[in-house]
Amino acid sequence: MFYDFDQPVDRRNTHSLKWDVKEHELPMWVADMDFQVAPEIRTAIEERAAHGVFGYSIVPKEWYLAYMSWWERRHGFSMEKEWLVFCTGTIPAISSMVRRLTTVGENVLVQTPVYNHFFTSVVNNGRNIVENPLRYDGNLYHMDFEDLERKLSDAQTTLMILCNPHNPVGRIWSRAELEKVGELCRKYYVTVISDEIHCDLTSPGQEYIPFASVSESCRNNSITCVAPTKAFNLAGLQTAAVAIPNPNLRHKVWRGLHTDEIAEPGCFAVEAAVAAFTKGEAWLDALRNYIQENKNFAEHFLEKEADRIKLVSSRATYLLWLDCRNIHGCAAEFTQYLRAHTGLYLTEGGQYGENGRCFIRMNIACPRSQLEDGLQRLVKGIRDYEEGIHANC
Repeated sequence: MFYDFDQPVDRRNTHSLKWDVKEHELPMWVADMDFQVAPEIRTAIEERAAHGVFGYSIVPKEWYLAYMSWWERRHGFSMEKEWLVFCTGTIPAISSMVRRLTTVGENVLVQTPVYNHFFTSVVNNGRNIVENPLRYDGNLYHMDFEDLERKLSDAQTTLMILCNPHNPVGRIWSRAELEKVGELCRKYYVTVISDEIHCDLTSPGQEYIPFASVSESCRNNSITCVAPTKAFNLAGLQTAAVAIPNPNLRHKVWRGLHTDEIAEPGCFAVEAAVAAFTKGEAWLDALRNYIQENKNFAEHFLEKEADRIKLVSSRATYLLWLDCRNIHGCAAEFTQYLRAHTGLYLTEGGQYGENGRCFIRMNIACPRSQLEDGLQRLVKGIRDYEEGIHANC
């Protein structure tokens, strides 16, 4: 079946967080896609809506089977029904787990630059962020295991939030890297939350490795956050899951999710997830190809028109991580300039940690014409911004 990702979708005036902007602005910041969902998912939602009664919902066996069969088929990882717990979203679940698995004043380790809401989930609950900065070699990011072990060995560090694949740098962590993380966390009694919601957005031919599949230590000492929301563009339906093999850990998490009232599905949450994982495979494969073509287009465009910005090599997500260290001035100021003078709305990298301050994140999950518009605005913004700096020197 042919899926038309080139067709623009007007999202203005739809109460969209992303598109609640001025008329001339082009938002390419928050991580949702400007594509309609797979027709099979729309059909499932429409059929549920046609029933006309929207009372309390349960989590049926079909939901469990959909997750289990998807991870077995797509990722070679066998999950058991008992491991899975429904939740309304990854970030609400992480916030709940921070509260249940740590105490006030303890440390939670993250690998920066990393998704900014990890910070809020920790700090807003009275815990301390400890950063294990990733090392950037000018092309790829790598884990700094020496620094990681030093910080995990602190008795106050009791939880680590892993991003696999990593947002925003686009790394798919290798089995060896994940195994090392698992060994260190087991050694120092640090529980791992592995956020894997970008796992189905790897480049064609690339596969991610579920953290819990790597070793017994990883499986018994971790909670995995999974969802159809990123890959199938369903963030607004509040549907996700956590997978927890360890029964003792699972009981703590289960109790926390229910106490915090984030374990009850809305009317469309189950139907959408089941349709995505049982009928959305062809659409997803077409989407991944289109996103890769967008990445290739952006890379060639920037090499030709804006060689002062370097696109960091990425094998996952639909997010570009742009190295702006060769641009005069600072990335935060430049991002503000872009929005004010070209209408292009991107995310400055400082939101993802101190070592992200010379970078910008750009969402390219959009029709090619929209991507080209954004890139042209970016090029114009670079030229005008640097001319202004030189004029004022």
